[in-house]
Amino acid sequence: MIKKVQLPLQTANLVVGFMVWVLISSLLPFIREDIAIPAEKLAIVTAVPVVLGSILRIPLGYYANVFGARIIFLASFILLLFPVFYISAASSFADLIIGGTFLGIGGAVFSVGVTSLPKYYPKEKHGLVNGIYGMGNMGTAISTFAAPVIATQVGWSMTVKLYLVLLLLFAALNFILGDRHEVKVKTSIVEQIKGVYKNEKLWFFSLFYFITFGSFVAFTIFLPNFLVTYFELEKVDAGMRTAGFIAVATFLRPVGGWLADKFQPLFLLMGVFAGLTVAAIILAFSPSIGLYTVGSMLIASTAGIGNGVIFKLVPFYFNKQAGIANGIVSMMGGLGGFFPPLLLAIIHSMTGSYSIGFMAFSQVALASLVLVVWLYYMDRLSLQKDVFNSTAQGIIVTDATGYIKAVNPAFTTLTGFTEDEALGKNPNILSSGRQSSDFYKDMWGMIGDDGQWQGELWNKRKNGEEYLELLSIVAVKDDSGDIVRYVGTFNDITPK
Repeated sequence: MIKKVQLPLQTANLVVGFMVWVLISSLLPFIREDIAIPAEKLAIVTAVPVVLGSILRIPLGYYANVFGARIIFLASFILLLFPVFYISAASSFADLIIGGTFLGIGGAVFSVGVTSLPKYYPKEKHGLVNGIYGMGNMGTAISTFAAPVIATQVGWSMTVKLYLVLLLLFAALNFILGDRHEVKVKTSIVEQIKGVYKNEKLWFFSLFYFITFGSFVAFTIFLPNFLVTYFELEKVDAGMRTAGFIAVATFLRPVGGWLADKFQPLFLLMGVFAGLTVAAIILAFSPSIGLYTVGSMLIASTAGIGNGVIFKLVPFYFNKQAGIANGIVSMMGGLGGFFPPLLLAIIHSMTGSYSIGFMAFSQVALASLVLVVWLYYMDRLSLQKDVFNSTAQGIIVTDATGYIKAVNPAFTTLTGFTEDEALGKNPNILSSGRQSSDFYKDMWGMIGDDGQWQGELWNKRKNGEEYLELLSIVAVKDDSGDIVRYVGTFNDITPK
């Protein structure tokens, strides 16, 4: 029973964590009425919770494996009580920076669930499960929509205090319903980092999540104030529009995870980055509110799907180091939400326009599209290499003139010649001398006529021992019909 509760419980935990994480940006229009915040420092106030919320994802992902999700969620909600209470009594810009920094704990809990929940489900469901958990992003929408509405009735300070009740409630729920017997993994954090940091896929996934989740977070904290100041919308209207953006991105996240369970995830990422490129170009032209809405919704859709796809890929490639890998990738996503608002604010202060910033984002998305295409083909080459190296048959590849260009490990096992000793040589280094020149003349004549040959012949190992092999030779041709290489595969059939 407890195990079945974990997915809805941890998803609800993430909702609460993200509600607290965006508390300041949701209420900023109200807070500015009481606290003087210079226009050039607005982006800093909304971005500081993202910093700690990103960096803490690595240790929280690791310790979720060591202590279990129950302990980490419980401790996180208790710790969040202090900055939330501090912010409710804030009276200066410095108070908001101090309290906002520690609100980052709310965003850091993301790495807890993506580390814990896959333990309860088979691999073919990890994309969907992590996608459902990722719907906890909806917490940002709830705060962005509900907090301004409540603040108009009771004021922003009392609204912040209401979050204390919510945190206490969920601390109690985790104490009661959290899984006390979750499987623990106690490998040292240094060993786990050593096991992943050399894998280039970790850094590719980090970059991709930096773009997809970063764009989600950046727009979440950027839109409320932007819509009020640039389009002169009412504060509640701006909050509702931002909530709509968040809702679309959040509901499409499990769709992205489900699609990644069914189809090639890298193909899906190609579509994601193509969509982000187009959307950013639309926004770069500073359109009317209608086209701006279209561009924003396209970003919400593609970012949401992309977030789901990436967290199908991470546990697939890093099953044994899930905690640290999830932490690193999700940290990069959080940092992806920190830099864009600052850059947009700097560019706007220098040029009076956001267009250059959005155009730069479109180029980063386009570069990511190219990297996904490259990664897809590298994956295919890696698969071919794995097949080449793991097959039990000896394989020898020559160029059109008959000189060896590649051999596999089984070739060395069967013949005694290492790869270095074979490369650049003619396959006659294996010749036993038993076959006549007419034998080879007939063999190559058949290859020239039919493109292939199969038969038995005696060859000699490096140590001089003769053996009988079953050999197949295939001529590989290019599109114009010219032979570019020969591939031979063989087995030792002497015992037979």
